Amino acid sequence: MKNPVLILGGTGVVGSQTAKILRRLHPELPLALGGRDLRKADALAREIGGPVEGVAVDLGRRDLGLPPEKRFSAVAMFLKDETFHALRYAQEQGAAYLSISTGTFEMAPEVALYAQKPARAPILMASQWLVGAVVLPALLFARAFRKLDTIELAAHLDEEDMGGPAASADFDRMTTVGANALILARGKWISAGGDNAKRRLLDVDGVELEASAYSPFDVLSLAAATQAHSIRFDLAVGKTASRRRGEPFSTEIVIEMSGELADGTAGRVRHDLVHPAGQAPVTALGVAVGVEHLIGLAGAAVGPGLYLPEVLIEPEYMVRRLKEFGMQFRSSK
Repeated sequence: MKNPVLILGGTGVVGSQTAKILRRLHPELPLALGGRDLRKADALAREIGGPVEGVAVDLGRRDLGLPPEKRFSAVAMFLKDETFHALRYAQEQGAAYLSISTGTFEMAPEVALYAQKPARAPILMASQWLVGAVVLPALLFARAFRKLDTIELAAHLDEEDMGGPAASADFDRMTTVGANALILARGKWISAGGDNAKRRLLDVDGVELEASAYSPFDVLSLAAATQAHSIRFDLAVGKTASRRRGEPFSTEIVIEMSGELADGTAGRVRHDLVHPAGQAPVTALGVAVGVEHLIGLAGAAVGPGLYLPEVLIEPEYMVRRLKEFGMQFRSSK
């Protein structure tokens, strides 16, 4: 592959980890680390090694401030780009594009840009929680059911694991500025408010938490991919189980499903997913997996289109990668 993958926000907490994961998975893949501080990008490029360069990027410009001769195979966007210059830039180049910071209430601009130029580039809308770390395992677990009725998802984010400035800004926007979260309740889409927005749940150590409905794309994805009549995603923020035990913070995911199991009996199954290093490495892995599927490093490269992670990535593949990079899985009935 001659053209590099441009990582916008490549010197940030998650962007830099994504670059390192891509280097580990694909040692010969050219990378371009885009940021406002070229010296910082160059220093990280030297640390990563291999075919990689730092580039200065200005999101306020339609051309991102990059020379006209620059060409990229993919653009991975780690920031909330209010201008959508990065997506337009990828479309003009015919480069694959991946975004991870869009709420369900603000996806219209990306969809409209795709609709105007549907044949220009593949666009992966990967704003599911931790870029597919919930939705793809959930789809694998759903195969245990003959008839799936409910899917209840929850994430426990440690208050000390808010990430860098971009991640903190995303969290603030999604929880204070955005509209009420969308949930599917008995076959009807509703905007969760009041009592509907709250849920009590048990964390991975059995401690009861209060969580609130949240709006990543997971509910949309699972509603489209399954026949479950009720689906919701809730987020709790506080001290995770590992930190209560005196260990570093972790990130926790709970996936609960109910319905008719494959043997014909009614059942409810719970799956706990824990990564001992927090949310950043899981997010970085999700982006790396998305990029490799977009540009043909894990199967054939995809053509122009508007995609969600579960359309491109096999659940087994994602679960294998998650385990390889430290995610711990536990199931119970």
